[in-house]
Amino acid sequence: MARTVLNGPDDNPRLGALLRRLAGSASTNIGFPAAVDLDYRTLGPFLGHLLNNVGDPAFDPTHPNHTKEFEREVLAFFAGLFRAPEPWTGYVTSGGSESNLSALYLARSRYPDGIVLHSAAAHYSIPKATHLLGMPTVVVRTQPNGEIDYDDLVGHAELHRRRPIIVVANIGTTMTEAVDDVAYIQDLLADVGVRHRHIHSDAALSGIPLALSDDPPGFDLADGADSICISGHKFLGTPMPCSVVIARHHDPDHRGDVVAYTGSPDTTITGSRNGLAALMLWAVLQQLGRSGLRARAESGRNMAQYAHQRLHDIGWPSWRNPHALTVVLRTPPPAILARWPLPTLAGLSHFICMPGVTRRQVDQLTAGLAAVTPAVTSGCASH
Repeated sequence: MARTVLNGPDDNPRLGALLRRLAGSASTNIGFPAAVDLDYRTLGPFLGHLLNNVGDPAFDPTHPNHTKEFEREVLAFFAGLFRAPEPWTGYVTSGGSESNLSALYLARSRYPDGIVLHSAAAHYSIPKATHLLGMPTVVVRTQPNGEIDYDDLVGHAELHRRRPIIVVANIGTTMTEAVDDVAYIQDLLADVGVRHRHIHSDAALSGIPLALSDDPPGFDLADGADSICISGHKFLGTPMPCSVVIARHHDPDHRGDVVAYTGSPDTTITGSRNGLAALMLWAVLQQLGRSGLRARAESGRNMAQYAHQRLHDIGWPSWRNPHALTVVLRTPPPAILARWPLPTLAGLSHFICMPGVTRRQVDQLTAGLAAVTPAVTSGCASH
């Protein structure tokens, strides 16, 4: 039977309007972390097939419409990048929220009576995941730059040291791209007598560029993390949300029973999973490799440094954390935000120099700031 071809933007007015809106906002949409220098449209022919990576990545399902062989290579790449010791486990998820939920589920399975400590700057998915999993939680203060307050962490750890402690470390907070030091956290927990501990590194934005920098902070599995996740739609710019979670396999002999219908153990959160996302991740990793990804990371950091300098030149208060692609600035007036949709919190905004952001965009934003408001010399702390 012949397939029905769906109407596209040339044939459907609403689709045409949506496409024009997306194209028209592209030049000023630099507040959201999504790389725009990669073109995945060459993989368009695979849109003609259902690609369902149902179940555990290690087991091919009963049906042929999957990309699990490619997914396994993606996982091996990130296990190597984040120095995961054997044995390790992981899978391609629907996004960072699912990856965080999966990581905390593993932590709860390991320590059912554990208590979760995370900073006030943790991703919004963390309290949601702990609520879903019924895990007691303590919120730890942050430093002015967004990094966890280690003294406050120690204080809470001392109060709960007789219980297993599960720490969620931010490897690039959403507003300031601050990085919590996993190796230091491990030492602190050991010093206060926490015998049973588990650390998850939420590295959705910063994990890949940090791992490829010359002097990364301690954040990966060799530094003491038990699990780590990154987002594919951020630094790798996939056109659909996706994520990768990698974890130490604390119980390598147990994967669960094979589900007869799927031909695979049910070891993931969602069951059916996006095989096209795994294929896209494989394609970009296979083409660019570590050297190509490193060059993109360096380009983004150089652009962030340039942007910070341009803001300094016009007298607009701004700062950035070490290694960060994110530039934090005093919140612009509404006239600027109407054109440049920058996330804003407590008088601060940010934009992110993801791969694909250009000097022209930075210059246009800073020129707009210089034009609408006289040079400002106070109102934003310097870090």
